[in-house]
Amino acid sequence: MLPPKALFDAISSQAARLIGETSLPPAELESRLKALLQSAFSKLDLVSRDEFDSQMVVLARTRARLEALEARVAELEAQRTEQA
Repeated sequence: MLPPKALFDAISSQAARLIGETSLPPAELESRLKALLQSAFSKLDLVSRDEFDSQMVVLARTRARLEALEARVAELEAQRTEQA
């Protein structure tokens, strides 16, 4: 996998080359640029927005459970020190 800067430089140079070909009709130019970007993005470790959002929900739920467990541990430790 290319480093991000090298990848973006490659995309930029290829896009500039495509745009420089003024003989291409706008629809063809758009199609080629989309293909170029899809190819570049497939080389990156990206997730969809839906996946990101679902992972944020899981993370929030996990944090809430962890906080509840930490509170319960603190409560049990306080009880143990009172009994000792």
